[in-house]
Amino acid sequence: MTISKNVHYRLSQYKEYVGFATLPNQVHRKSVKKGFDFTLMVAGESGLGKSTLVNSLFLTDLYKDRKLLNAEERITQTVEITKHTVDIEEKGVKLKLTIVDTPGFGDAVNNTECWKSVADYIDQQFEQYFRDESGLNRKNIQDNRVHCCLYFISPFGHGLRPLDVEFMKALHEKVNIVPVLAKADTLTPSEVKKKKIKIREEIEQYGIKIYQFPDCDSDEDEDFKQQDLELKESIPFAVIGSNTVVEAKGKRVRGRLYPWGIVEVENSAHCDFVKLRNMLVRTHMQDLKDVTRETHYENYRAQCIQSMTRMVVKERNRKYGHTQAGCTHTKTLA
Repeated sequence: MTISKNVHYRLSQYKEYVGFATLPNQVHRKSVKKGFDFTLMVAGESGLGKSTLVNSLFLTDLYKDRKLLNAEERITQTVEITKHTVDIEEKGVKLKLTIVDTPGFGDAVNNTECWKSVADYIDQQFEQYFRDESGLNRKNIQDNRVHCCLYFISPFGHGLRPLDVEFMKALHEKVNIVPVLAKADTLTPSEVKKKKIKIREEIEQYGIKIYQFPDCDSDEDEDFKQQDLELKESIPFAVIGSNTVVEAKGKRVRGRLYPWGIVEVENSAHCDFVKLRNMLVRTHMQDLKDVTRETHYENYRAQCIQSMTRMVVKERNRKYGHTQAGCTHTKTLA
């Protein structure tokens, strides 16, 4: 007994480095080698600056081949889904970015159920992933599930329109919705503040479940907690998009030039563009993917399995009932 105590004492005094502390580095190397993918959907009526904002966010031109429609063509146009995929590399890290656009959404005279094709598209991506996951070859499954939907709200109104409420309520169980107040440079700072409060109140009033930022852990530093609080208070993000470089106070910045001055896209005092970009790319991209996988896709998968189980039970009961009926008939004849 005394010997084992001494041995234990000596071992506790002499701790050899095993090496499993390098596991995060191994995961990091493997992830970087494999690369990352992210699918972002943008929805909202035409003319709210969706394309410009996406190009501004990722410093790329995804819409160079786009054909602009006139007013008459927009009215008759039906909602279609278009995909743009671009490979971006930054400091050796590769990102396959897919932008899903919804041209024609909200442009018709009658917009009844114009969200249906968007909801169907999201379900189709879940279905494809479910099929691939259930198949024999699961090595190179392509993840085209929509991880986030930026929903653009018009600044020319008193809050949410019926179409906004209908769209978000139809999709909030399927995708992470991040509301965006478009063209914030058409509003004064006090108008932006009032509109944000009004939209947040209506989101709560109508029971719309937008993307919820995860709570900070108690051991997080104060700067991160403050940044997280600012993000939560910024909903909906008031944004301005611009791919034009202008000169302001001797510096070249991306912004919009007006007779009264310059609106800088990356100036936090002018809009929430930087906060939105940081949230999407630097701080919450992985969480958006996790919520898609663990909540929205799992709900879809559970529904599929329940439906398949019900079909199997129904078929078994039908066969069993038919057999029982056959047996009863035979006994009656006997």
